[in-house]
Amino acid sequence: MTNDIYGPFPGGAGFPDRSWLDALTEGQRARYEELGTNLDVVERRIADACAAAGRARDEVTLIVVTKTYPAEDSALLAGLGVTDVAENRDQDAAPKAEQCRNLPLDWHFVGQLQTNKVRSVVRYANHVHSVDRLRLVESLSAAVLKSERPELGCLVQVALDKEHDEGAHRAGVAPKDVAGLADAIAGAPGLRLDGVMTVAPLAGPLAGDPARAFDRLAEIATAVRAAHPAATMVSAGMSGDLEQAIAAGATHVRVGTAVLGVRSPLR
Repeated sequence: MTNDIYGPFPGGAGFPDRSWLDALTEGQRARYEELGTNLDVVERRIADACAAAGRARDEVTLIVVTKTYPAEDSALLAGLGVTDVAENRDQDAAPKAEQCRNLPLDWHFVGQLQTNKVRSVVRYANHVHSVDRLRLVESLSAAVLKSERPELGCLVQVALDKEHDEGAHRAGVAPKDVAGLADAIAGAPGLRLDGVMTVAPLAGPLAGDPARAFDRLAEIATAVRAAHPAATMVSAGMSGDLEQAIAAGATHVRVGTAVLGVRSPLR
């Protein structure tokens, strides 16, 4: 048996044949076990947070943020049953997604997206969480139509700092501008408005208080759904604050370090 962990993939949750594990190198097997242990811990945290909030576990999707880690880790995660992975830099994500193209992975783009990277991103991403300006909406729509791919799911990135005239340099739109951008996404050919996303703010009165920050996002998400009922995604919460995000109604949590370990510095 060849050591081809990039597919076509026989492993993962629900697959009875686990013989592919025998082909892993010693190092791959050790990493597989490490990732599995970490995933178990994160899964327990999510399950406990859902129980505490009176929510069903299947209401929350775990997105593993694989940025700075190799494609091999993405393949091992697929073998562990992970279905959703996220990247924040196209120069890293594009080759990784291509290498893992035969694996049952749903790719999310979560980083600040420049328009010159849009054509590349739409080749592999099924969701872009970081839509924060009209020009980006227009570029994404044009790229999707040109590629003739299925609709691209888009989320409005909300910068909660900007509600209080803080965080001007941070990606995302101020809460007052969310409705207009959501309307633009919903009306753009080839795009689908999926919901809203935020990162806990670093400035302003909500800084250091993720529970209040995610409660504010929940209010914004409710307003978006009132106008666009299908926009049900609320992407919030990371390794350090996923419990608060789930308590506030997050449907997707983006977890990296807690699964993959402390990241090496970006080069």
